[in-house]
Amino acid sequence: MTEGQGVAEEVPPGYKRTEVGVVPEEWEIEILSKIADVKTGPFGSSLHQRDYVEDGTPIITVEHLSERGVVHDNLPLVSDSDWLRLRSYTLRQGDIVFSRVGSVDRNSLVSEAEDGWLFSGRLLRVRVSDHTTHPPYLSYHFHSEPFKQRIHSFAVGQTMASLNTQILKEMHTVLPPLSEQRAIATALSDADGLIGALDALIEKKWAIKQAAMQQLLTGKKRLSGFEGEWGVKQFSEIADIDPENLSNSTDPAYSFNYVSLEQVDAGRLIGYSEEVFGTAPSRARRVLRYGDVLMSTVRPNLMAHLHYREQIKNAICSTGFSVLRVKHGLADSGFLFSHLFGSLVNKQIEKMLSGSNYPAISSQDVKLIEITCPPTIDEQRAIAGVLSDMDAEITALERRRDKANQIKQAMMQELLTGRTRLIDPPEAPRHDPTLCRP
Repeated sequence: MTEGQGVAEEVPPGYKRTEVGVVPEEWEIEILSKIADVKTGPFGSSLHQRDYVEDGTPIITVEHLSERGVVHDNLPLVSDSDWLRLRSYTLRQGDIVFSRVGSVDRNSLVSEAEDGWLFSGRLLRVRVSDHTTHPPYLSYHFHSEPFKQRIHSFAVGQTMASLNTQILKEMHTVLPPLSEQRAIATALSDADGLIGALDALIEKKWAIKQAAMQQLLTGKKRLSGFEGEWGVKQFSEIADIDPENLSNSTDPAYSFNYVSLEQVDAGRLIGYSEEVFGTAPSRARRVLRYGDVLMSTVRPNLMAHLHYREQIKNAICSTGFSVLRVKHGLADSGFLFSHLFGSLVNKQIEKMLSGSNYPAISSQDVKLIEITCPPTIDEQRAIAGVLSDMDAEITALERRRDKANQIKQAMMQELLTGRTRLIDPPEAPRHDPTLCRP
């Protein structure tokens, strides 16, 4: 058996069994202390939140760690004098910083952009000291599922997992030849580049959509062919609020598909459950019809709103939503739905929540919310169509990004275990390269 495994793996020709599983014969297994120095961040007494300044050297903390590098948002900064005092905790390009407590499998590779920054006491720094180890490869190895599982199995702590320098130093690492390490890191870095480019494009498209909403939903910009004065309407004037609800006398055997607050995310239905009225959650009451708009009234700032277009049949939603059913000929449901994400509606909600101990609004509050409306329903539909097309484009990009993520995870599983090889192993003939799987 191997470390962290209960069943021995079959060993194919050209591979060997090791402490961490079956790997190619020419790959080495080393404990981390043989190839890198591990250092804990400064003690809490060395640096306090009150020491942070508005202009200085950034400090990386746990929340800044991501699989694709250090996140640069909301970085605490320290003065030059504190940086000098803590300079032994300075980071270099190629270092890897690990979370020391909680999510102990979180770690990031330090890039040129973070060279010279500091790391906090809640982190461990790994600095490669061996010339046969490529830091970007080692970072990807640390993100592999087998390594994460080993980290969690060795972490200590009853209520919160934690690491220390000794635990990390004694972790086994898998080291292909240096040329193969570089090839693996390059392939995975290319995958990260594609994912990052898609993330940036999605963010740009969201910004464009937000700007379009600000213009189109207020009448500041008109679509071609429309004219006339816009007016202000309360939701109660253009929609029925919570028009149908299951009563307490509903047949206990009545079955339906239930949508809870947690199953809606900014216009997306991400799940539902099959329920029977007799055993269903007490909040499962609001009846949904095609075109209904679900407006989250509990924690409305999370914008768990949905335009229901029969994504599921026979649907009932939580009373944590208000159901808005537009009145025929007075409003377009897509136009009304778009307004839920606009600043005009959300500023009104913020005022309604002001001073409340519980972040929720009532159905009566919903009825009083005002939106600006064009003079004809045709213009509402045209505006909703433009915004819907933008949503569709963003959704398509998100699917591409998610697919790229899945492909990268599959690549990691293959490349970091040696099941797929990017270069010929030494014993392979030149005319028969071992690129095991497409």
